[in-house]
Amino acid sequence: MQTSAALQRIQPSATLAVTSRVFELKRQGIDVIGLGAGEPDFDTPDFVKEAAIEAIRAGKTKYTNVDGTPELKQAIVAKFARENGLTYAENQVSVNSGGKHTLFNAFCATIDAGDEVIVPAPYWVSYPDVVEFAGGKPVFVAAGADQAYKIKPEQLEAAITAKTKWVVLNSPSNPTGAAYSAAELKALGQVLERHPHVLIYADDMYEHILYDGFEFATIAQVCPTLYDRTLTANGVSKAYAMTGWRIGYAGGPAWLIKAMAKLQSQSTSNPCSISQAASVAALNGDQAFLKERVAAFQTRRDLVVSMLNQVEGMTCPTPEGAFYVYPEFSGLIGKSTPKGQKITTDEELITYLLDEARVAAVHGAAFGLSPAMRISYATSEALLREACSRIQQACAVLR
Repeated sequence: MQTSAALQRIQPSATLAVTSRVFELKRQGIDVIGLGAGEPDFDTPDFVKEAAIEAIRAGKTKYTNVDGTPELKQAIVAKFARENGLTYAENQVSVNSGGKHTLFNAFCATIDAGDEVIVPAPYWVSYPDVVEFAGGKPVFVAAGADQAYKIKPEQLEAAITAKTKWVVLNSPSNPTGAAYSAAELKALGQVLERHPHVLIYADDMYEHILYDGFEFATIAQVCPTLYDRTLTANGVSKAYAMTGWRIGYAGGPAWLIKAMAKLQSQSTSNPCSISQAASVAALNGDQAFLKERVAAFQTRRDLVVSMLNQVEGMTCPTPEGAFYVYPEFSGLIGKSTPKGQKITTDEELITYLLDEARVAAVHGAAFGLSPAMRISYATSEALLREACSRIQQACAVLR
C-alpha cells in the first residue's frame, strides 16, 4: 500500500516535531527546556473565556456557515477597518480553523501544477510544503542577517516569472521576528504593480506583537492598487493567546474567498462554533491588555538577545516583532563537542544542545536558511535565563 503522490511531496512540521520531542522527554522525567513552540505562555483573556461559556449556555453549539458566522465576519470587517484602514464586505472575509488552514485553502484553491510561489527565506515551515502539496513550486529568495532577514525589491523582481502565482509576505516574521516598515512594503509593492498576474499572501499573524514603537503596516494598506489581488491573513492565536481555539481569518477578493469556502465545504466545514463566539469577543473587546503582554515579550526578547550575543561564534539580531529570535552561528560550524563529534550542520548543533544542555530549539534548515536556529521566547524570564545559560555553557566547551 502507498500514500498519495501529493502526501509524499511534503514533510511533517519540524516545529511540531520538536514540541512532541519535548513532551516525550518531560514524560520521562527529564529536565528539558522547550523553546521550539510558537505559543504564548499567557492565558486566554478571561473576557474571551466568558464569551465562550456564554455561547455554550446559549446553545451556540450547532453548525454555522461554512466559512464563518455573520457575527464573526462583522467583527473581522470592523477590525480590518479600525486597525488597517482596509474596507471589506462580509463576502470578502473567510474564517478558518487556524492560520495554517487559511494558507491551505488559499493555495489549494488557486495553484495548478507548475505554478510558482515566491517564498522569502527564512520562512514559516508550512509555506513551501503547502505549495508542494498543491502541485506548485516554491521559489526561495534568501534574506540573511546581513539584510535584516528582509528581501529587497530587486530580489523580488528577479524572482518573478510568467509562472509566478503568489508571493508570500510575512511581517512580523516567523521565524525571525523581522518586520517590514510601510516604506519597505511600498518598495516591494511597486515591483508587484508591474506584474498584475501575481497574487499576494500577506501573513499578518503577529501584527500586535511589535517593539520599540515600530508601526505595523500591511501591503494592501500601503499599496491600494494591490488590494484586489491581496489576501490579508490573520488570526486570534498569537495576540490573544488562543492557539488551541483554532481560528484564522482573511480578507481578500470575493472570488478567492468564494473559492476557499468551496474547498472548505468539502473538508473541515465550519470552524468550531464556540471558538467563533469567543473570537467575536476577542476582536470587539478591550485591547488594552495587549500592551502589557507586549511589554513582557520585549523584556524577554532583550534578555535572550543579550545572552545569545555573548556566545562566541553566534550572532543574534534584535527582531522588531513576534516572539522569536533567529541567531546565526556560522562561527560554531566545524567545531567539535567534548565527546569528539564535529558540528557540521545546524541540525547537529541543535541535537547537541538537546542531548547535552537539555534545551530544545528548531534548526535553521527547517526554515530555509542555515546555519541558524529559531528560539521562541514565549516563556518565563526564569526559564529563558536558565536556557540561555545552558546554551552559553554548552557552546563554550566546543573546540
